[in-house]
Amino acid sequence: MSAQKRRAAVLGFPIAHSLSPVLHRAAYADLGLSDWSYDLFEVDEPALAGFVEGLGSEWAGLSVTMPLKRAIIPLLDGISETAASVEAVNTVVFGADGRRHGDNTDVPGMVAALRERGIEEVESAAILGAGATASSALAALARVCTGEVVAYVRSDARAAEMREWGERLDVPVRTADWADAAEGLNAPLVIATTPAGATDALSAAVPERPATLFDVLYDPWPTSLAARWSAYGGAVVSGLDLLVHQAVLQVEQMTGRAPAPLDVMRKAGEHALAAR
Repeated sequence: MSAQKRRAAVLGFPIAHSLSPVLHRAAYADLGLSDWSYDLFEVDEPALAGFVEGLGSEWAGLSVTMPLKRAIIPLLDGISETAASVEAVNTVVFGADGRRHGDNTDVPGMVAALRERGIEEVESAAILGAGATASSALAALARVCTGEVVAYVRSDARAAEMREWGERLDVPVRTADWADAAEGLNAPLVIATTPAGATDALSAAVPERPATLFDVLYDPWPTSLAARWSAYGGAVVSGLDLLVHQAVLQVEQMTGRAPAPLDVMRKAGEHALAAR
């Protein structure tokens, strides 16, 4: 049992859709942390500093989602090497001395989700899209992929950003036009980082014997691409897999209790999604 009431929450804008409260509360219940609470707060960038400064000693940690993952960095006392490598923090842990430490559990969460499906190493990979999640995907591939990563993007500016991220993360990145994204579906590992609907047109181009697709979306699920991929016998890693694995790491960091109950958290997430 906890000696005192402790609080944690997820911040973002918008935030009502977040499954984080479901996952963290399920973990607290399983771990017997009856004095712990986990809430959600809709906070935009202008309000972020005031919100963080107003938190009291009962706060143990924060989950941070878009558009705050970069904006919160100047408000912290330090960040992990992983967070620095992608310039994004999704986890803040408050120390007993009040210091705020930032980390990024998206990157190891991706790696853990892949390893759960038996993906330890691939010779090459493709990334669909070049948004905020793509840099985390590249950082995860730095630990998994031994060869070239091809990023399919919609603009020259996005292409330049992806090549820059590749240099920073020491991942060989080649960029290609989004119009040729169907070619990328033949890669040993395809990571789709695009918004809902963006890859629907690609479902018709899924190869007869697809390898592994990691689609970071979880609602709506399955995406057209994931459904076709599964129908053809390919392995599919979902956004819920990512969400659960990164949340497991957050729970462990915030509560100091390990291991966090992965299966319990996943079932809670699946139940919540089914009820939507």
